[in-house]
Amino acid sequence: QVQLVESGGGLVQAGGSLRLSCAASGSIFSSNTMGWHRQAPGKQRELVAAVGSSGSTKYADSVKGRFTISRDSAKNTVYLQMNSLKPEDTAVYYCHAEVLVPGGEYDYWGQGTQVTVSS
Repeated sequence: QVQLVESGGGLVQAGGSLRLSCAASGSIFSSNTMGWHRQAPGKQRELVAAVGSSGSTKYADSVKGRFTISRDSAKNTVYLQMNSLKPEDTAVYYCHAEVLVPGGEYDYWGQGTQVTVSS
């Protein structure tokens, strides 16, 4: 059984910063791509940022230059540093990981953490 546990969400004023963390635990051999998605009320879930096992990164255009994704592969943990936050960044943020476990590689999701940016 693999669990992704997120932390770091909260309420912040526009222009502020937050750092999200997501740790994968369980019978894990390794983690491949890890990333963050978000879903605002009435909108579809969208990719925010992702980082591969090699360290390559991908960002949504809306967060480029403001958000930074990083990982600690030894700890199967991914981070999202969010700076210069805007009200439109308000959403539930979900951690995602492709995890190699006994039996194969599977996708796992965290429970979500709320990020609210006030104007």
